[in-house]
Amino acid sequence: MKKTVLQFFVAIVLASTMSSCNAIKKFLNTDLSDEEYIVGQLYADEYVKEKPAQYRRTTSQHPNGGTHTGGFGMELNDKDNRDLYAAIDAWHGTPYLYGGCTTTGVDCSCFVGNIFKSVYGATLHRTANDIQKDMDKMVGRNALREGDIVFFTNSNGKVSHVGIYLKEDLFVHSSTSNGVTISSLENSYWKKHFYKGGRHKAVKTKY
Repeated sequence: MKKTVLQFFVAIVLASTMSSCNAIKKFLNTDLSDEEYIVGQLYADEYVKEKPAQYRRTTSQHPNGGTHTGGFGMELNDKDNRDLYAAIDAWHGTPYLYGGCTTTGVDCSCFVGNIFKSVYGATLHRTANDIQKDMDKMVGRNALREGDIVFFTNSNGKVSHVGIYLKEDLFVHSSTSNGVTISSLENSYWKKHFYKGGRHKAVKTKY
C-alpha cells in the first residue's frame, strides 16, 4: 500500500531515535490507508503502573433502604450522588482494554461515556481528546466538583486519558494497569499529567 508523505516524514524522524533498522522496517511495513495510525499514537493512552488509592471505606445506608456498600465501598455522605457511585460499582473489576466498551474490557473514554449516559443521560464523544468538546466549562484542579471529568495528557502533551472526579482528590477511571479503579490526583503520574477538569451542563452537584 502506498505510504503518504506524512508517514515517510515520521519514519525519518523515528529513524533518528531508533537504534534498530528492523524497527524502521516494521513501521514502513505497517498496513496503513491513511494517517490514523500516526495520529492515534500521538493520542495514545500510556501504561501507568500504580497502586489503587487509599480512602475511607464503610457500609452506609441508602436513603431508599438497604445497605449500600458497592464494589469500591467508599464512605458516602448525604451530599454524594449515590446513583453515580452505584453506576461506578457496576464496573468494579473490569479490566482495561483499548477500544473496549463492555464490562469484559473497557478503555477510559468509553467507561466515562457509559457512566455519563446512565447517570446523567448525557452522550459524550468517544475519544478522550474529543470529550473536551462536550464540556460546558473547563476548570482547574482546585475547582473540581463531584461529576467533573478530569483530563490528562501523555508524554506527547496530548489529552489522552479521562476519568470522573469524585471527592477528596480522588477520581475513578479505567486504568491501563488496574482496569476500572479509583486513583488519587496526588499520585506522581496523575499530578504531573493533569490537564484540566471539565464540567458538563447535565451534572448538577449538591454543593
